[in-house]
Amino acid sequence: MNCLILGWVTNAMVSIISVLLGPAIAEGRVLQLTLGGHNFLQYTLGSPEHTALLICVFILIPFTGIYTSLGGLWGVLVTDLFQFVLKMVMVVVLAWVAVAKIGGMASLKLQLSNVSHATQQGTTPVSDPLAFLPNMHQGWSSNSLWTLPLLTFATYLAVQWWSAWYPGAEPGGGGYVAQRMFSAKNEKHSLGATLWFNIAHYAVRPWPWIIVALASLIIYPDLASIGAAFPHIDRAIVRHDLAYSAMLIYLPHGLLGLMVASLAAAYMSTISTHLNWGASYAVEDCYRRFIAPDKDERHYVNVGRIVTVFLIALACAVSLWLEHSSQAFQILLQIGAGTGLIFLLRWFWWRVNAWSELAGMVISFLVALYFTFVHRALGFAPLDSTVELVIGVAITTVGWLLVTFLTPPTDRATLQAFYDRIRPMGPGWRAAVQTQPGHPGESVSAAFLCWFLGVVVIYAALFGTGYLLYGKRGAAIVCLAAAAVAAWGLFRAMRRVGFA
Repeated sequence: MNCLILGWVTNAMVSIISVLLGPAIAEGRVLQLTLGGHNFLQYTLGSPEHTALLICVFILIPFTGIYTSLGGLWGVLVTDLFQFVLKMVMVVVLAWVAVAKIGGMASLKLQLSNVSHATQQGTTPVSDPLAFLPNMHQGWSSNSLWTLPLLTFATYLAVQWWSAWYPGAEPGGGGYVAQRMFSAKNEKHSLGATLWFNIAHYAVRPWPWIIVALASLIIYPDLASIGAAFPHIDRAIVRHDLAYSAMLIYLPHGLLGLMVASLAAAYMSTISTHLNWGASYAVEDCYRRFIAPDKDERHYVNVGRIVTVFLIALACAVSLWLEHSSQAFQILLQIGAGTGLIFLLRWFWWRVNAWSELAGMVISFLVALYFTFVHRALGFAPLDSTVELVIGVAITTVGWLLVTFLTPPTDRATLQAFYDRIRPMGPGWRAAVQTQPGHPGESVSAAFLCWFLGVVVIYAALFGTGYLLYGKRGAAIVCLAAAAVAAWGLFRAMRRVGFA
């Protein structure tokens, strides 16, 4: 999983470099290193995507690995903050430039409506890119029902949030966020930081990217237009995920340099997080626990550095294997399909054990391998990713539940020690441990109220910002007012869950 994410972002960075450097890394170009009239190095470049990968492997990743190895988690956190601010400033600038290129938001909305109307006259199922709800113009009985946005929308809304594990959106907690939570000063800081992460990630960050994507639909209406704009790029890598990179050429040269720096910063931020995270898993959870438990700290640090290099090599191999970024996204969802419920229930139900989690991860991984490599090889018709996700959730859920009931539960002493330390809420522990009254002022209802209000804050702010950008002031005021009221209620309710 870790290497897949590293390969995914490297694949995306290769696309960006291929577009931005353009003729500078064209195939057949000869690079020479000359000193004092002597030629020390001569190298003929291959395909631009391979050259871009070499830039990632020998420049960006090693630099990231150096400060990750030297600075550890503290270095990763400090650089992440700087890189986040730089990236957000520049993606807002790009969104501004993209909208100006179209002629303003009113012109963007008008041209998108024309494109949507023209496309709907054909046979391809399509929805209005400015609409929140799916387009039902083809009806419920269409043969392409599963490919309509309706099923995708329903799956994401009703299934994915609780059933699938995804980095940064792990139901019930996961290593990606837990690593940062455990590094906080205390539980109050941990809770506040996690709330800010969700607001920044889901309410603040999306709209600049969405606006640029909408503008790209006008400037590059099809793949042929992207290929015509960048004739030096191999047609094999001209895909829909190249559109964002193609929009960068409209930035002035000075801003383009800052944009390149911000994208490199975003890339290195993800790389540093996953190198540190993956190395800590390998060393602390495996090597130190099962192989060499009695070594000194210097030994473990050196092993961690070796593991970091190994992860970089695997990430490069995965990047070469991936055909496009959305492929990695779908594989990640499929690998995590069905495991989310385990991570949620382990806090509320004593019967979930280590075998439950192992079974869930193994089964979901095998299902993902089947849909990725085996299904089409056997001659079956390809399935829509939404169908694959639902099937994966069903198979994995049934599998880990069977394993849970067929394996012995965790011993009562371990369960009691876990309960005494964590004090999980709800009635799901009464059959196995000696429960105790909750901390003064804490309650399950207050915790669920905080969860609900947090969701309202994030989504009301997200859609309120969107309505404001689209010029729908009435809807924007309603959504932003709802976000403000929910935020007020959230901070009052958080006092009942230990956030005093």
